[in-house]
Amino acid sequence: MSRRTLRLTDSPISRAGFWWATCVGFVWGTLWSTGRVERRHGLLVFTGMPGWTFGRGGSCVGACYLTNRNDSDTVLGHEAVHKQQWLKYGMLLPVLYLLAGRDPLRNRFEIEAGLEAGGYLPKRRRRSDAAGRAA
Repeated sequence: MSRRTLRLTDSPISRAGFWWATCVGFVWGTLWSTGRVERRHGLLVFTGMPGWTFGRGGSCVGACYLTNRNDSDTVLGHEAVHKQQWLKYGMLLPVLYLLAGRDPLRNRFEIEAGLEAGGYLPKRRRRSDAAGRAA
C-alpha cells in the first residue's frame, strides 16, 4: 500500500507559488519602475524603483528583481540564486526567509546566494592579486 505525500518544495505547488510571486513582482515593477526593464541572468530586472518599493539594495520576487540601480552582474548572480530559491520553495520562501532572520550574515538564504555577491561582505582579494601588489 503506497502512501502519497504532499510535497511543498520542488513540486507543482512550489512552482505555482513561484509563478504567482513572479506575477506580483511584474505588476509591482511595472507600476513603479522609471528606469530600464530588461532580462538579465534569467531575471526580469526593473530599475528606477523608488526606495520604499523594495528592501535593502533590491528585492527578488519570483523571477523579478526590483531595484533602483543596484544591478551589477555580480548582484544579479546573487539574485539569480534567490530566483532558484523561489522555484524550490514557492510561497513558503517569504515565511522561511522571515524565520531565518533579518541579519544577512546569519540568514541561510543570503548565505546560499553569496554574501559577497550580495554586498553584505567586502569582496575578498584573490591571492594572486594580493601577491602581485606585495611584490
